[in-house]
Amino acid sequence: MAIEKVKAYFKQYGMENRIIEMDESSATVELAAQALKCEPKRIKSLSFNAEGTVLLIVAAGDAKIDNRKYKEEFGTKAKMLGASEVETLIGHAVGGVCPFAVNEGVHVYLDESLKRFVTVFPACGSGNSAIELTIPELEEFSKCLKWVDVCKGWNE
Repeated sequence: MAIEKVKAYFKQYGMENRIIEMDESSATVELAAQALKCEPKRIKSLSFNAEGTVLLIVAAGDAKIDNRKYKEEFGTKAKMLGASEVETLIGHAVGGVCPFAVNEGVHVYLDESLKRFVTVFPACGSGNSAIELTIPELEEFSKCLKWVDVCKGWNE
């Protein structure tokens, strides 16, 4: 299971005990916010196929991809992965997609919409898990390539 991969990933940093496993589903932004008793805007992960390169963009839950900004950043139109492709290409199933312990070759980016928060709650590989991380921790442990500004619709 993907959550076991994420636990092993965080174990190397002595952080596996920070993973939260809930009885209820956290597979959508809204369900995660209810389960974690936090604002829905504090995390989501979006996966794309950029002309053969798999991209994972971690953004605020209230942000939406801005097609113009995306194309300027990545040089191609935003094409989200289909639900049936996500687990194979990213390494985590829909509902548990996170930037940790992803498949080799997945390019991880963090969107500027996250910088307004002190902590965020990315999933940990399953539809009922999360971890609370500071923004510097997210940046470090996601092994992101860089911060991008490819979203709209969020309030600063």
